[in-house]
Amino acid sequence: MERAPGHARHRPRNGPVDDSMNTPHLLVGNIFFAPYTYGGATIVAEEVARSLQARHGWHVSVLSAVSRTDLPEYAIRKLQSDGIANYVINLPPSRRYAEMYSNAQVSEAASRLIQTLDPDLVHLHCIQELGTGIIQAARQAKLPVVVSAHDFWWICERQFMIRQDGRYCGQSPVEVGACRSCVMDITQTRTRFLHLQDNAAEIDLMTYPSEFARALCDQSGIRPRDQVVWQNGVTLPQSDFADRQARRRAADPRLVFGYCGGPSDIKGWPLIERAFGGLKRSDFRVRLADGSVFGSWWKETDLAALPGDWSVHPRYSQSQMDDFWCEVDVLLFPSQWKETFGLTIREALARGVRVIQTDSGGTTEHLGPDRTRMLKIGDGHDRLREELMFALDRPDPYSSPLEIADFDAQADRFVTLTAPLLARSSAAKAAQIVAMPKGKDSRTKTARHAAEGGTIHSLHRSQT
Repeated sequence: MERAPGHARHRPRNGPVDDSMNTPHLLVGNIFFAPYTYGGATIVAEEVARSLQARHGWHVSVLSAVSRTDLPEYAIRKLQSDGIANYVINLPPSRRYAEMYSNAQVSEAASRLIQTLDPDLVHLHCIQELGTGIIQAARQAKLPVVVSAHDFWWICERQFMIRQDGRYCGQSPVEVGACRSCVMDITQTRTRFLHLQDNAAEIDLMTYPSEFARALCDQSGIRPRDQVVWQNGVTLPQSDFADRQARRRAADPRLVFGYCGGPSDIKGWPLIERAFGGLKRSDFRVRLADGSVFGSWWKETDLAALPGDWSVHPRYSQSQMDDFWCEVDVLLFPSQWKETFGLTIREALARGVRVIQTDSGGTTEHLGPDRTRMLKIGDGHDRLREELMFALDRPDPYSSPLEIADFDAQADRFVTLTAPLLARSSAAKAAQIVAMPKGKDSRTKTARHAAEGGTIHSLHRSQT
C-alpha cells in the first residue's frame, strides 16, 4: 500500500548530540522524498534520514526527482522538510530507454551537487530514473557509497519481477536470457544488466531488507564490495493503542479482517473476494485500506455482494495508521509474488494483529505466530477460506504484540554499519586538507555555506 505523507515518532536522543565540524554529512538519493512522499521505500528513506538527524546529529541532504512540464529540464530546486534540504531535479517525461538507468545529465548534476555540498557519505535507495551516475559522481569524489535495495530494480527491468501477464516471474537466480518474453528488446535488457553489474561492483556496501532479497540478487550476479541484511523499521503503535484496541473489541466482539493491498491480482484480491464469497456466515467485519491519492481504489468494487460487514478506511499517513490498525484483528496478506520485505506485516505484528499470509519471500522473515499455517503462492481461494474459518473459530483469536524494530533502531544500525566507511572518508578528507594549497579550504567552505543557505523555491505537489 502507498502511504500518504506523515511523520513517524522517534525516540528521544540518547545523550547529547555532537554539533562539531566532525558531524557526518550524508547525501541521500531516492527517486521521491518529502514533500513528495510516495511508496514504502520512500517512507523508509525519509524516516531513517530524520532519525539520523534527530538522534545522531548527522547533517542530511537529499537528491530526488520530479517530472514537470512547467519547469526547465534538469533544473534543480531546493526544498526544505523537517530541516532536511531536498535538492529536486526535474526529469523530462520523455527519455530514452538507457537514460532511465544511466543519464549523463543527472550524473553531471549529482557531481556538481557533491562538489558543492562536500558530503562524507552517499546513501542511495531507489534510483530508478535517477540512474547510476550518482554512484560514479561519488566515486570520482572519492566518497564511500551505500546502496539500499528495496525492490528488484538491479536484476529486473520491470523492477518487481512481475511478468507482463501479471504473474510472478519466479526465476531464481535471474537469467537475463529468460527475460525475452517480458521485455521489448532483449539486447537492450542485456546491456542494462551488464551496466548495473559493473556499477554494483563500485558500491562499498549494499544493504537488503531480507535474506531472500540479498541471496536472489547475489546469485543473479549483483556483487558489491560488501553486502548485508539491514531490515526496515516500522512506525510503532502509540502509547494508547492497546486501550483503543481493547475498547473496540469490547464494544463489538466480531472478528475484524484487514487488507491493505488494493484490488490487485498480484496482491491477492481475487482470492480474497472468492474466499469470502463462498462463506456461509456473516459474523465478522472487513476493513479495506484505501491508498489512492485521487478518488478511491474501491469505487468499482461491489462490496455489498459479499457476506459480512465491509467498509473502506481512507488513505492514511504514518502518524494516522493506528486509526486503521486498532480496528483490525487479522491482516490478510495473500500476495502472489515474492516481495523483499513487507512493512504492512511488521506493522500488524507490532500491534498484536494476526497475519494470514503466503510464503511471499522476505515477508516471511519474522517470528510472528501461525508461521506453520502459511499459504503457498498459487494456492486457490478454497485454501484461503480454510484459514478464514480457522481464524473465526479458533479459541485464541487475538495475539500479543511482537517486538519489532522501529526506524530509530534501523538508523542506529546504519550508524554502526557505516562507521568504517566514515572513518575512511574522514581520513581521506583530512589528508586532502593537509595537502591543499593555503586559502582553498576557506573558499570551499564559503561555497558550501552559500549552497546550503540559498533561497528555498516552493514547488507544487506532483508525481513522476
